[in-house]
This record gives sequence, structure tokens and C-alpha cells, in this order.
Amino acid sequence: MHIIFNPPVNEENKYIDILVTALRKGGYVVHPLKVLLSSKQLFDSIHLVHLNWFENVDDSSYQSALKSFFRKMFVLSVIRISGKKLVWTMHNRSSHEKRTGWISRTITRYLIKWSHKIVIHSHQSRAIMAKEYPEALEKLCYIPHPDFIDIYGPVQKSSRLSSAGPLKLLFVGAVKPYKNIELLIQVAAKFEDRIEVTIAGKPNTPSYGDRIKKLADSAGNVQLVPRFIPNEELPRFMAETDLLVLPYDLKSSLNSGTVILAFSYKKTVICPLIGTIEDMGEGKANVFHYSYQTDEEHADQLADQIDKAIKYKKQLPNSFNELGETVFQHISRANSKEQVTFQLLSLYQSLLS
Repeated sequence: MHIIFNPPVNEENKYIDILVTALRKGGYVVHPLKVLLSSKQLFDSIHLVHLNWFENVDDSSYQSALKSFFRKMFVLSVIRISGKKLVWTMHNRSSHEKRTGWISRTITRYLIKWSHKIVIHSHQSRAIMAKEYPEALEKLCYIPHPDFIDIYGPVQKSSRLSSAGPLKLLFVGAVKPYKNIELLIQVAAKFEDRIEVTIAGKPNTPSYGDRIKKLADSAGNVQLVPRFIPNEELPRFMAETDLLVLPYDLKSSLNSGTVILAFSYKKTVICPLIGTIEDMGEGKANVFHYSYQTDEEHADQLADQIDKAIKYKKQLPNSFNELGETVFQHISRANSKEQVTFQLLSLYQSLLS
């Protein structure tokens, strides 16, 4: 059975690799979207198209964004007219980009309208859809985000962590404005030598990288690793931190693969109450979570959680190991790769039967 799962490859995200590998083992021949119109024979053989992050557009310039918009709308129209089954995964609450947000929202509306099934990774997505697109509720299919246990190698232990030392915090991932890196650095500076923050990831533009570097140099307790972190290095970065800090934007963020990654490597997180955290139910007590309405409130709440973590480290020296083990057990049950891929295969079977 020939299908399109797009993107079929993502060197920076093992999420894609986990799902595509399972689909191929399940008997599907997986193609990228770009070959859809390469030949009539292949076009006719494609029965299902599954799109991830398709609503995102090239925002390097307004002209590029418009070209991206018209190209994507043409592809969606072809899929619609041909009668192929369309599946879309809802990864974010809304576009992270401010300038081209209306373009992404327009594409999203058509994805919701024309999809046969919409995969959601958090129950918060259902509440958002009920408020904004109630007519699409019957299309929703909840499938958890797969865990990353052992995907980047085994969990490593480090002798560099000391209960007497400063709180070691790690941000890992692409360094982009919507991830509130500036806010994190400004808050971190207030704690001086009580914390050490490592920001590991490639800035999305050189100019943004320069801005982050100036802020980090001024803070004094922030170390930058301004490059893409290869898969084999991730376990070491995880081992050398007490916990991860992920000050996401609640207006656009919904799910987080980095939270799943942290849990998979026995680390808890400081993170706003996004869908991934909320789905933990009572288990979110093992996470330093918070909510906010304004940027000022975000800074205050983030500082409160960092302060709370500092006290945990001093008063309960083994607390982070215990929290890490607890979130690891949660993720291994609730987000099992085997169960997630079984559910995806079952969804495809129901659409194609």
C-alpha cells in the first residue's frame, strides 16, 4: 500500500523516524509529498496522505510566505479533488510566527475542513477544537506522542552533579524567539551563581544568535552551545543537568517532543502548563509547571519555579533522581512507542478498509 507521510525524514526529530519505521514494518510504502505529482502511475497508487506541520510556511520574506501559501493550497486542492484520504496531525495551538500567522491559520482551516482524520497528541487539543472548530470534533483521533526511550542511546550517569553545587538547568532544541530564550536568560541572571544554565541549540538566524550571545555574556551564568546537537550527544547533555527548563509560549505551544525527550532520559522539567504536561493528570506534580497571562507574569512564574527547584536540591539531595525516575515510568506507560505505532496503523486501516 503506497502512502505519503510528510515529512518522511527529519534529521532533527526522531519522532518522524519512529513513526515511518513502524509504517514500513506494517507494510506501507512511504513517499514524500514532493513526489505526489511526479507521475500518473504513482499518483494513482497513493491512497492516503498524512501531513505534519503542513500549516507552517516559509517566513524568510513576505513574498516567500505567499508563494508557500499558494503552493500548499494547490496541493491540498489536488488531494481533495482526487478523493485520497487525508490525515493531519495537530502539533501546535497556532503558528509560532507572528508576521505570517494569518497565512498559517488559513491553511489550518482548510486542513481541518478537508481532513478525514485529525491526530491529536494531547487532550487539550480537543478543548481548543471544540471552541474554534466544533464541527471537526468527530474527526479527532487521540494518539499519544511516542516516547524516546533509548532512541538516542541509553541513559547516562554523571559524576559532575553535586547536591552542594548550583542548580544546573538545560535548554535544548532549536533556538527561536517563540521559545522565550531572552526571557530565560534575563530571569537566570537574577539568580547569579545559584544556577548555571546551558542553552544548547542552533539559532534560527545569525542575528538572533548574536542577540542571544550578548544577553548570555551579560548574564554571567549562562553557557551557550550555539549549534545543532547531534543525536549521540543528547544523552550526555541530559546526564549533566539537574533538569530541563522550557519556557514555551502558551499562546502557540501545545505539545512538546523535548518534554517527552527529557522524561525518556529520566529528567523532569520546568515548563508552562502546555498540553503535554496537562495530560499527565496527577503525575504533573512531578513537574515544575506554571501558567501565566503576560510576559511579566511569565518572568515571575518562571523565577518562582527556579527558586523552588533550588530549594529542592538543597533540602532533598536525591529529589531530582526520584522525580526523573517517576516521569520515566509515566512516559514508558502512557507514551509507549509500540502502542502509539499500533494505534496509527489501526487508524490507517480504518480509513483504507
